[in-house]
Amino acid sequence: MVKPCWRPCIEDDTMGRLDGLVWHKDLGSHAYGEFSMAVIQANRMCEDYSQLDDHPQGTFAGVYDGHAGSEASKFVSHNLFFNLKNIVSERREVSESVLKKAFSATEEDFLSLVKKQWMNNPQIASVGTCCLAGVLHDGVLFVANAGDSRAVLGRVERGSKRASAVQLSNEHNVNIASVREELYALHPDDSQVVIMKHKCWRVRGLIQVSRSIGDVYLKRAEFQREPLLPKFRLTETFEKPILNSEPEVTVHKLQPEDHFVIFASDGLWEQLSNQEAVDIVHNFPRNGIAKRLLKAALHEAAKKREMRYADLKKIDPGVRRHFHDDITLIIVFIDSHLVSKSPLPPYSIKGGVFPR
Repeated sequence: MVKPCWRPCIEDDTMGRLDGLVWHKDLGSHAYGEFSMAVIQANRMCEDYSQLDDHPQGTFAGVYDGHAGSEASKFVSHNLFFNLKNIVSERREVSESVLKKAFSATEEDFLSLVKKQWMNNPQIASVGTCCLAGVLHDGVLFVANAGDSRAVLGRVERGSKRASAVQLSNEHNVNIASVREELYALHPDDSQVVIMKHKCWRVRGLIQVSRSIGDVYLKRAEFQREPLLPKFRLTETFEKPILNSEPEVTVHKLQPEDHFVIFASDGLWEQLSNQEAVDIVHNFPRNGIAKRLLKAALHEAAKKREMRYADLKKIDPGVRRHFHDDITLIIVFIDSHLVSKSPLPPYSIKGGVFPR
């Protein structure tokens, strides 16, 4: 039996707690309200990272769903917000262009790391991460997404007891017809740009997402050679990047009816619909709500395989990936009476299941 050998980034409850394969922060405060976070490991090594940072310029939430390894998601968790802060300080604003520049700077920083490590660690050219980031600033919510994570807003209209789900991001996954069409249009001379493999559409038969940070082997042809592992080397090379890192940015002016936002990796949305997730968050207490939502997703995963949740919990990491993905989620509550108030002192928390 493979035993989990993981720990939270800090052992005390202030910065989260580890229960088996689940890391969670039940409830914390940010400038505009409260938040709850949770992560479940399914892969042999958890490939997800996440963070929430409170800063005088606003509240930042990030979900980074890594693939082929955790190096890219970890790198983004240490660099995206840092780059964003610097660009905001230079431009003295938070905007769509500022967020896109922060993503671009982080991509370039990761490319520099790949170049430095290439000969000794060629695997780093094949790792990447989906990147979902939200910024609450001056009564406006900015959502930037590259990949197939998702942000969903929970709205409660005046006089209503029910919350409605409003999706604030689009996924960049080639199993969505419009995403395939986008790639076909960008690469009209590449008949193999998207192909069906293992019952899924994949970019060059390798990856389902069309946007990411990292995945340098599909962006820079110079890495399509030894010592890159053969399974990542293409039979036909390329002249321009097949994937890109530019996020799609949504700008939403906050209203009193906007009660919370769920930022989550695709592992959650594979199990629950937008409305199902919003109903759970709306109908239960805030304390521990991220862990509760995670548990609801796991119950659905078990149900689909006609097994009990208690039996799913016994399955070891790695094997467990056949039943569900790593799942990372942050629920950010928005208390309208706090939107115009003075910010709290700076605060930072990183979520994940990290190796010892």
